Amino acid sequence: MSNFYDTPFTTGHDHVFLGAGHDKNERKTWSVIILCSAMMLAEIVGGNLFGSLALVADGLHMSTHAGAMLIAALAYTYARRHAADRRFVFGTGKLGDLAGYTSAIILAMIALLIGYEAVQRFLSPVPIHFREAIPIAVLGLAVNIVSAWLLSGDHDHGHGHSHGHQNGSAHPEAHHEHGAAAHHLDTAHGKIELSIYEDGVPPVFRLTPESESVRLPADEVTVTTIRSDGQRQVFAFWQTNGYLESTAEIPEPHAFQAVVSIGGETLAATFEEHDHHEHGVDTRDHNMRAAYLHVIADAAVSVMAILGLILAKSFGWMWMDPLAGVIGALVIANWSYTLLRQTGAILVDASHDAEMEGRIKEVIQLAGDQLIDLHIWRLGPGHMSAILSVVTQELNRSPSFYHLRIGRFKGLSHLTVEVRLQQES
Repeated sequence: MSNFYDTPFTTGHDHVFLGAGHDKNERKTWSVIILCSAMMLAEIVGGNLFGSLALVADGLHMSTHAGAMLIAALAYTYARRHAADRRFVFGTGKLGDLAGYTSAIILAMIALLIGYEAVQRFLSPVPIHFREAIPIAVLGLAVNIVSAWLLSGDHDHGHGHSHGHQNGSAHPEAHHEHGAAAHHLDTAHGKIELSIYEDGVPPVFRLTPESESVRLPADEVTVTTIRSDGQRQVFAFWQTNGYLESTAEIPEPHAFQAVVSIGGETLAATFEEHDHHEHGVDTRDHNMRAAYLHVIADAAVSVMAILGLILAKSFGWMWMDPLAGVIGALVIANWSYTLLRQTGAILVDASHDAEMEGRIKEVIQLAGDQLIDLHIWRLGPGHMSAILSVVTQELNRSPSFYHLRIGRFKGLSHLTVEVRLQQES
């Protein structure tokens, strides 16, 4: 192996790796802060005016709730304002994960405090003022329901799934198009299949021989699309392992006549628009998820408190109130642990996308090259970065060769490629 290195080829030069719903989620979080702050002031002022210590206590509790939301809101605002700051080498997309990690620690502390207080009340029961406690718990639940509604969205459903790529798969029959018709054509070279492939990548044409005896010369093949308005586009192809793939992606919509030219032979096929399925990397916003969990945790505590208070008042089961606290603390602790584990992995770049890794390995394998190093990590919601080192025997393969084939994967926002030339000894 020689010591030949080519300059890494990088994309995503603006380094803005914020989630698609960043601005919307920022506005949602500030709305919840306004709601909680208004409730906090109303309860504290009302409690002092009417001499209700329980109302003042709940107002102070609401202030901690607003404080937790403030962490999320400030993270959104700071990340947006400094998204283009070159001091952040890989952007500010991870600030949301940092805020989520911080919020998870706060959730864990809240769970410990609730659990400690519940155990204390088991050991030393205190009198409960049901007339004040129950309405305040109901009021707190109502505020949390409104807050959850304001924060509702796709914070926990943003993980894309891809079904067409299997790690190490190089056989063309292992790939399936989503919704696009496959046209079977009889050519002078033999029977071939023309299809649109878009599983986790921008759409491209694929020409697949239907038998091993069919040989398609890539440099003699083109596909020309003719749309209803007369617009034409010519697509060239490159040879992969067993089929040809267009070097350029197909613009939307996928409704056109496709004219296949192989040498001097031409054939036509008609494509109609089809339904699309979203595939890609994890787009979950852990900052929004943490804010949402704070609200849900508070709502869960309110529900358990209401249930415990009603049973204690109706049947004299005074132990129900602290038991409800213990159950609530365990639920919150579990949520906190899950969030800590997920955000912590991202912060130390331990996040891993097996499907993206499989796609990259497949491209290198189909090109007949050797992948000797690969690092993939998350930059922000819906944004991944990859650094890879490839060994090839082809003299004309620069980093741009691999960038054209790998850089188009959905969700891969930053790509660096190192190419080494392997020479026969």
